[in-house]
Amino acid sequence: MCDKKFIQVTNDVDLEKVFEIRKKVFVEEQNCPPELEWENEDVSTHFLAFLNDIPCGACRWRKTELGYKLERFAVLKEFRAKGVGQFLVSNILAHLPKDANYIYLHAQTEVMPLYQKNGFEAVGTQFEEAGIQHYKMVKK
Repeated sequence: MCDKKFIQVTNDVDLEKVFEIRKKVFVEEQNCPPELEWENEDVSTHFLAFLNDIPCGACRWRKTELGYKLERFAVLKEFRAKGVGQFLVSNILAHLPKDANYIYLHAQTEVMPLYQKNGFEAVGTQFEEAGIQHYKMVKK
């Protein structure tokens, strides 16, 4: 049985778990420059996903001049294909403020179907961010 849990991060211990997941996924696995990975932390609302009480996924949102940007979706390799990514997306959408009328993200091209299942549509042209191809996607 897979018991999933989603929490908003409210303490430094859980925030360190978020950072460790992101370090493994983005910096170590995807070779993203560390200086690009650690930005806007203090103005973001962070979340953790657990599978059977093991921290396995992370994401965040932050308010920008455009609206609400969903960012840093990361699932540890050994927990992929277990529904954790879908769990993160559906839960972060439920935790957005009531005034979140414009919701967007920058999706790595390979995971765009995950966001499309949740009502996001690609807009504009493909671009590179941290050495990885992305599309801007907006919630419809």
